[in-house]
Amino acid sequence: MEETSPVIDQTGGPGSWPCVVIERRQKGRLVEQIVAAISDMVARRELRIGTKMPSVRQFAKCNGISTFTVVESYDRLVTLGLLSSRRGSGYFVARQDLPAALAPAAFQATPSAIDALTPELYSGVSEALPVGAGWLPPEWYGEDTILDAVRQAMRIPANRLRGYGHPLGFPTLRQYMASTLADELFPVEPEQILLTHGATHAFDLVLRTLTRPGDTVLVEDPGYSNLLSLIRHHGCIAVGIPRGEHGLDLEALAQQAAQTQPKLMFVNTVLQNPLGTSLSIAQAHRLLALAEQFDFWLVEDDIYRELAPRGEASLAAMDGLRRVIRVGSFSKTLSPVLRVGSICASTSLVPELLRVKMLAGLTTSEINERAVYHAITARPYRRMVDKLVTQLDAGRERAMGSLREVGMTLLARPRGGMFVSAGWHDAPTPEWNGKIIADQALKHGILLSPCDFFMLRAPESIWFRFNVAYADHPQLQTFLRRICRQ
Repeated sequence: MEETSPVIDQTGGPGSWPCVVIERRQKGRLVEQIVAAISDMVARRELRIGTKMPSVRQFAKCNGISTFTVVESYDRLVTLGLLSSRRGSGYFVARQDLPAALAPAAFQATPSAIDALTPELYSGVSEALPVGAGWLPPEWYGEDTILDAVRQAMRIPANRLRGYGHPLGFPTLRQYMASTLADELFPVEPEQILLTHGATHAFDLVLRTLTRPGDTVLVEDPGYSNLLSLIRHHGCIAVGIPRGEHGLDLEALAQQAAQTQPKLMFVNTVLQNPLGTSLSIAQAHRLLALAEQFDFWLVEDDIYRELAPRGEASLAAMDGLRRVIRVGSFSKTLSPVLRVGSICASTSLVPELLRVKMLAGLTTSEINERAVYHAITARPYRRMVDKLVTQLDAGRERAMGSLREVGMTLLARPRGGMFVSAGWHDAPTPEWNGKIIADQALKHGILLSPCDFFMLRAPESIWFRFNVAYADHPQLQTFLRRICRQ
């Protein structure tokens, strides 16, 4: 009989934790055994959502294994979305369903090239054609305006080098943003604007402030891929609300809200990623009514508004920041290198968001914020954005035509922006699906973003999100035609 050890509770004595059976003769498989055992306990609800796991040292000591083995096991469970980690607090059970594709039998599978795709999409250093990327070619932006703004920002006064900068962010930029928002969308005070390291940092601060492990968070399905992973990392349960060409499925939203009592919902009102569609005024009103009825926050991801036609729905403007938290960013009109985002929220919520911001990483970069200020207040900025929108419109039309030529069907006709999502009606199979095609594309020097990146549901067809700047590239067209003939 193989030696086994129990997982124990935090007091150090045998507790209510089930035993983890470790077959020590198979030392090369210790991590896989631990991951499979804990996954099974979670699936059978022996470990409930929100349950705190033993510390790394405690687990290692009572099972007679190295802390490195435990760390690798916990990290893999976090990657699978079954555990979440909180700095200084430990690991918690985050969900109780394991996707079939990540079932224990798959733990020992050899990673494919697609497993490394997400870092490649964000690095900007890959030599592969960035068809699935979320940024545009440098020449599409106003390079001279941005470089001049960076040079001006570097002339920061010497007395500003002694501190960390204003906790809320560069005051002059916040004042300018408040004035611009008041002119174009809704009245807001500079003290209601909190600057962040981009939109994803803003989402993280909102989750840290308003949720706890086990809380339900509603998201669009399909939706922003990085957000789904972030929600799971915080131990929350992501529940998808279907979104298509005509907007959100509000009936499904009402049903899920009644069943799950969500804390908040993330929604891309304008030029949604990955579909490129926008909510109608009527849908926005209904969404606000549902948030009021079921008492949850709405986090409006509004980073594409400057690329959208005038007059699109704004949840923040319609609500007056009572129940809506607006997240903005400058990465889509300036450059993703300038990591500056923002949160606009009620005067009662901003102090708590600020407290969490300071705990998690102190202040944001004043130099980056000064660069953004100089860029958006420069005389050429508005002309630069108008030119960018014109380029996007032309690129989008070319992209849709090129994708149709290779036999692909649009998921939705975008109202503007950077993306077109298209694919085939074929149902995915284990032998042929978006990940496999993306893996093949990577071998041919093309970075694709398959539907699996954006969905909580199992996809019913095979599709990809295409960046309109690259979707008509001959290299991509050649690859897609070859795929269609298989």
